[in-house]
Amino acid sequence: MPPAAPLLPLLLPLLAAARPEAAPHRPTFACGGVVSGESGFIGSEGFPGVYPPNSKCTWKITVPEGKVVVLSFRYLDLESDNLCRYDFVDIYNGHANGQRIGRFCGTVKPGALVSNSNKMLVQMTSDANTAGSGFIAKFSAAEPHERGDQYCGGRLEKPSGSFQTPNWPERDYPAGVTCSWHIVAPKNQLIELKFEKFDVERDNYCRYDYVAVFNGGEINDAKRIGKYCGDSPPGPILSEKNELLIQFLSDLSLTADGFIGHYKFRPKKLPTTTVPPTTTTTPSTSSLKPTVALCQQKCKRSGTLESNYCSSNFVITGTVITAITRAGSLHATISIINVYKEGNLAIQQAGKSMSAKIVVVCKQCPLIRRGLNYIIMGQVEEDGRGKVLPNSFVMSFKTKNQKILNALKNRTC
Repeated sequence: MPPAAPLLPLLLPLLAAARPEAAPHRPTFACGGVVSGESGFIGSEGFPGVYPPNSKCTWKITVPEGKVVVLSFRYLDLESDNLCRYDFVDIYNGHANGQRIGRFCGTVKPGALVSNSNKMLVQMTSDANTAGSGFIAKFSAAEPHERGDQYCGGRLEKPSGSFQTPNWPERDYPAGVTCSWHIVAPKNQLIELKFEKFDVERDNYCRYDYVAVFNGGEINDAKRIGKYCGDSPPGPILSEKNELLIQFLSDLSLTADGFIGHYKFRPKKLPTTTVPPTTTTTPSTSSLKPTVALCQQKCKRSGTLESNYCSSNFVITGTVITAITRAGSLHATISIINVYKEGNLAIQQAGKSMSAKIVVVCKQCPLIRRGLNYIIMGQVEEDGRGKVLPNSFVMSFKTKNQKILNALKNRTC
């Protein structure tokens, strides 16, 4: 982590604007507070010095009645983690029990964040370990959208239905909108989601305008299925249980056509007649659990890239970005480098980035670690997740492997 001192010359104009009476000296930012007015600045405790560990600071922002709060991060440097589990800033509508607009960490600044009323709550949490320089953000008052808070979003409980961005399909969605659709099916059913048309402002990190889909009924990054932007519709999405939450957020700059999506409820178990035929002799893995017999097999890769390619339903290379142990299995998200054989694997796309979810049935076999690159071959579950068994072919990925994989991709199985 670079020392805070070199940041100061770059940040003095911002800090002078934040506290004119203190210029050119370094202003002091406290841990949280109550702020109000047409505009102002908030910053992490001690900014631009390293923020303290084990702290939770809360800022309550109020702008004049009838306006909404617009929050723009001018600088962000918190411990980086794909799920923002350690050090993070949460933004909420209102001052109490409001909906969370977003959670942020690392050094990638989000676009402008807009509340649905004249109140916003900002909360920064840090753990005991790595720290950074924190953040500084400007808040300002803006006119609310003319159609009001109920412009989009809501609770959807019918067996099938549609949802779309404001103004669809006549014109672009407006700037400064946050919508949340909460889809709830009966307890014994799942939700299948498909986007028919999709055009949301493109960004490699989907920082500005985006659609996020979550398992369950709340915005929780640990349950996020994907975050999407650009002009390529995400692939079909199937919920883990009977609830899905879809969040759409647009900042105050560029807009686009928007999207329309459709959902329908379906039974948890598909009728056997709907299961597509398989061309391999590998048995179905739908009912496999991490049993003692299965997981005590000798954990040794057998065969070669060539001998395993055709018998695998999917073949990808990628980086493990999340890895969570659940009921003896490892549930991982793979940031895809290349797809050589897609099969029925559900691949999520956000801009130019692609990802897929896999389950390593026996968490230690084959052993994969977060942050490392692998070649992964396996079968696919009915819900589109990859299934990796002790006898599946998994190995560390090196660039020299690309030539062999490209040759296999062009070969007929």
